[in-house]
Amino acid sequence: MVKEIFVNASDARESRIAVREDGQLVELHIEREERVVGSIYKGKVDNVLPGMDAAFLEIGLDRNAFLYAGDIVPGEEDTPEGGTDRGNNRGGGGRRSTRPVTAIKDLVKRGQEVLVQVVKGPRGTKGSRVSTRISLPGRYLVFMPDENSVGVSRKIDDPKERDRLKRIVESIRKPGGEGRSNYGLIVRTEAEDKSERELKQDLEFLEQTWAQIKAKAAVTPAPNLVYQDLSLLFRILRDTFGADVDRLILDSAEDYRKAHELLDFFGPTLKDRVHLYDGEKPMFEHFGIEQDIERLLKRRVWLKSGGYLIIDQAEALVAIDVNSGKFTGSTSGLSDTIVQTNMEAVVEIA
Repeated sequence: MVKEIFVNASDARESRIAVREDGQLVELHIEREERVVGSIYKGKVDNVLPGMDAAFLEIGLDRNAFLYAGDIVPGEEDTPEGGTDRGNNRGGGGRRSTRPVTAIKDLVKRGQEVLVQVVKGPRGTKGSRVSTRISLPGRYLVFMPDENSVGVSRKIDDPKERDRLKRIVESIRKPGGEGRSNYGLIVRTEAEDKSERELKQDLEFLEQTWAQIKAKAAVTPAPNLVYQDLSLLFRILRDTFGADVDRLILDSAEDYRKAHELLDFFGPTLKDRVHLYDGEKPMFEHFGIEQDIERLLKRRVWLKSGGYLIIDQAEALVAIDVNSGKFTGSTSGLSDTIVQTNMEAVVEIA
């Protein structure tokens, strides 16, 4: 299988990244300047709603953010001693606690300043959803400053490899007070077969990032942005660009330079797979990606057999209607026609 990543940054208003496998578009990422998910803010509690077990926070955006009681890290008096093996937990912001949730009125007060991370961006009339359970993903590890355990991605299924990675990570964690480490870590799938040196390098980067966030938060008035989530190019290089990718093609000389600089840290051996596109036609148009995007964004999407999908997006959900259309099936009957149409629909939707 040939896997390619295309980075389009010719429009200053947005960046687009397309991933193709054997010439077929399988992923499309679009980022505009207003992206807030993953960013960390120093917020101020504007209103506490006991009936909803939540609070509204001013974080410096147009609309107040929404903070559930279950997304608040409890105080030390509510935290059980020690940590548990969270080997099946893959981490991420907004994790809900498994312990009983303390009432919102006992967790925050109006006017209180709180450091939060955006876990869901604003949509329609709703503001962002935030959490005090902050997580910082690296290439191999996820750093969680308010946890005290080590977990391993469930996608790493070899027991020996899971044990090896967990031992390494536990050995390189810095100790905190009372014999406990002062942060938790999740080992990402990308860490499989990686050396202790590589994992330690990633951890040092995350520790440095968290130290900078804490230092800035200490002097930043609320409400205000403390940490802007990393650029789309950085995240793609960190999360997607690996040994299974044959080519990374960029249409911006500046992004090409940045990619080489970032790969000095993330993967020096991959630098020869990075290419700069300098053709006359726009890159997405030249490689046929623009046409694929236009087809995928239409309300009606045709299937190979002649059936089609109708896709409608509402605020609460996306509705997909599957129709047999021009496909009349074979002599095997209606049920087989329906099954074939649905199977094609599953592949297209996925």
